[in-house]
Amino acid sequence: MSMATLRGKAMPGPDDTSPRCAARPRLDRARHARQSALVLTAVHDRLGRNVMRSRLTVTMLLALLTLPLVPPARAQNALVVSIWGGNWKDTVDKVVGRPFTARTGIPVEYEVGGTIDRLAKARVAKGSPLVDLNFTTTHVARLYISDGLYDRLDLAKLPSSKEIAKEAFRSEFHIGSWAYVYTVVYRPDLVKEDITKWSDLWKPSLKGKLALPDFDPSHIITIAALMEGGNEVNWQKGEARLKQLKDSVAAFYSTDAQSQDLMKTGQGPVQVMLSVNAYHLQEQGIAVKVVQPTDYPGVVGIDTMAVMAGTTKADAAHQFINLALSRDIQSELVRTLRVGPVNPGAAVPASLKGQPGVFLSPAEWKERGYIMNDEARAKNLPGWREWFTANVVKK
Repeated sequence: MSMATLRGKAMPGPDDTSPRCAARPRLDRARHARQSALVLTAVHDRLGRNVMRSRLTVTMLLALLTLPLVPPARAQNALVVSIWGGNWKDTVDKVVGRPFTARTGIPVEYEVGGTIDRLAKARVAKGSPLVDLNFTTTHVARLYISDGLYDRLDLAKLPSSKEIAKEAFRSEFHIGSWAYVYTVVYRPDLVKEDITKWSDLWKPSLKGKLALPDFDPSHIITIAALMEGGNEVNWQKGEARLKQLKDSVAAFYSTDAQSQDLMKTGQGPVQVMLSVNAYHLQEQGIAVKVVQPTDYPGVVGIDTMAVMAGTTKADAAHQFINLALSRDIQSELVRTLRVGPVNPGAAVPASLKGQPGVFLSPAEWKERGYIMNDEARAKNLPGWREWFTANVVKK
């Protein structure tokens, strides 16, 4: 049973034992990101910065590496895609996988799991991968790249890439599939004043109303640093401001399901929230307002695709990626997942046009989203989590 930490008491969270809370109609990005943070902490510890924690991390990794690596029986010519579970896999299969098979005759099968176990499996299977194509977040992809687990993309085999936003080109090895933001979301029926910028979170009138993610504080840490003239590299500039926010926090959440429940119940009516979850709440009839902050943009997240090094199906993997980047497929991904397209030619529902996390022009990418440096985030996240827990989460 997961727990959402409330100031002064603990609140039972929903059952989120399946990948990304697959039982939920929308997807648990937070649980995935928490797993990502654990991976990054493991890498950080392996560098010898903390011997005791390093030993614990090694034990954890050894346990993970005992996961069964014998793949299930697969069609001989199947393209195997690694992705998160629940609606992520179901949507990608329906929107990309089935049309891919219809066009190429190549069946698509999936390895489903959280970020940490999929990365651990990939490391053990290096050189003879169990999968051909991988989905993960852009900063976690840096760990795959540093371990030599990705093959370079051949853009000549990705003609659809000529149409996509430059922000989707994350490296020679991985390319964006869709985008979203973490931004301020609130319930106007419970918060009577308008919230229009990040700095409003520090207003005394919002004391006891704020909910923040504790699994990955990179968004609020970066915003606090920007407010003090820094960024994700020299994030320490925002430390004093972050400490000032402590008394305003009513709850911390560790999964997307907890985030949504805190908003529904009113226990956390103001949140730093994933845009996808906010739009899902709106679909459910919860009147939440998704803020496009006027002082600093929402913090952008980009999920990415890559071809595994050593695969014998690199050509098919490129065909899959190319299809996923096409206008028609991007349009359907936007409609189904409520994400932002990386292909600006995609059709976007009227309800999403101009909304946070949905960028349709170079100007919108520049003005309405802050993209963190992938390598800086991968490097700093373990330290951020440790500092945030000690200075903000703990009473």
